[in-house]
Amino acid sequence: MIGVILLNLGGPDSIEAVRPFLYNLFSDRDIIRLGPSFLQKPLAALIISMKLKKTLAAYSLIGGKSPLTDITASQARALEDVLKMRVYVGMRYWHPFTEETLAQMTRGGISRIIALSLYPHYSVATTGSSIKHFKGAAAKYSFEYSCVTSWFKHPLYINALAAQIEEGLKRFHTKPAVLFSAHSLPQKLVTSGDPYVNEIRGTIDAVTKKLDLQWYLSYQSKTGPVKWLEPSTEQMLHELAGKGIKDLLVVPVSFVSDHIETLYEIDILYKGMAKDLGITLRRTEALNTSARFIEALADIVLKKVADSGWM
Repeated sequence: MIGVILLNLGGPDSIEAVRPFLYNLFSDRDIIRLGPSFLQKPLAALIISMKLKKTLAAYSLIGGKSPLTDITASQARALEDVLKMRVYVGMRYWHPFTEETLAQMTRGGISRIIALSLYPHYSVATTGSSIKHFKGAAAKYSFEYSCVTSWFKHPLYINALAAQIEEGLKRFHTKPAVLFSAHSLPQKLVTSGDPYVNEIRGTIDAVTKKLDLQWYLSYQSKTGPVKWLEPSTEQMLHELAGKGIKDLLVVPVSFVSDHIETLYEIDILYKGMAKDLGITLRRTEALNTSARFIEALADIVLKKVADSGWM
């Protein structure tokens, strides 16, 4: 029997879970290398102790937890309804961990798995880490599996994203500038050949062939003592204010579900910064469980099933 596992970051499901979630995140050397390997975990603990108070305050402002796991579970249920096959959720840094989900899948009689990364754009720090973790956990079982690692130009995904942007544009009286804000990445990874930036630009190129936009690109959510991609979203807000931009629609291009980066960073932090700069900032709705997005995910899964010869 074929099952699908949706792979994602995960998020703390309570205030008490914030510290261990962050520890799991910063202990992953695929995301950020904190000195030699034997110092990774001690330095992760140090960084968390320095930023914990601020992070706890941010989560408190969005309900005391991340909604990411609940949204991903809703995406799984919606996808089940379309595909008529079992769809599970496996998270990298918090429950339900991928290894927990694989144990559930084997108990449920699943023998073949489509592992679908919910990061549209491949990076070793996101999809790469999740897929490596999935394969390591799956090695304990006798599953056959096939992995979907990138779908940044899938036409139904592009349609879904373009539709959200069109809805966002309607919230302004005059046509706003559009800022695609992607999750940042250590510059060293891109310099080493990581395709993330090229795939982000590929998505934007596909969207802007459908929509006539005055657009810009920036990167958000950097953390840790390394050089990250530029310009940051904060830098870009100041640059756009200097250009005289008054109305701005922010598109969280690398995120398919609401979580702290959309609900706190964009909706609270950057919106407040923009207001101080004389800019009215609004955000497109996250794809979450939109019908077009679920249709895109279903098509991606069915194509992978066919390509794997499992039809």
